[in-house]
Amino acid sequence: MMSIGTLSRRTGVHIETIRYYERVGVLPKADRAANGRRTYCEADAGRVAFIRHARELGFDLKAARTLLALQESPEMPCKEADDLASAQLAAVESRLRRLTALRNELRRMAHRCKNERVADCRVIQAVSRLS
Repeated sequence: MMSIGTLSRRTGVHIETIRYYERVGVLPKADRAANGRRTYCEADAGRVAFIRHARELGFDLKAARTLLALQESPEMPCKEADDLASAQLAAVESRLRRLTALRNELRRMAHRCKNERVADCRVIQAVSRLS
C-alpha cells in the first residue's frame, strides 16, 4: 500500500489530480488507513499511469475512461479503441494544419517588417487588419 504522495511521485500526477480522478470516478475511491489517509495499491498506480499517458496523447478524460474500460475487457474487439485513436489523430492533424498556417503568417509578417517606425510597421499593419 502507498500514500497519495507516493502515488503522485511514482506516476507523475499531482495529488489534486488524483483526488479529482477519484471524485469523477475514473479512479476508484481509495481505501483509508486507520488515521483516515488514503491508501493505494499497485493496480491504482497502474490505472493512474494509464490515464496520465492517455492524457499526454491528447485523449480527454471521457476517452481515457473508455480506454480503461476496454483494457479491463481484453476479449472485446478493439474497434472502439481504434476509433478513438483515429479521431484523436484527426484532431492533432487539424491542429498541426492550423499551427502551420499560423507559423507561415507570422513568418510573412516578420519578414516584411523593415524595423523602421511603428507607423510603417508591417506587423502592426497586419494585426490591425485582422481585428
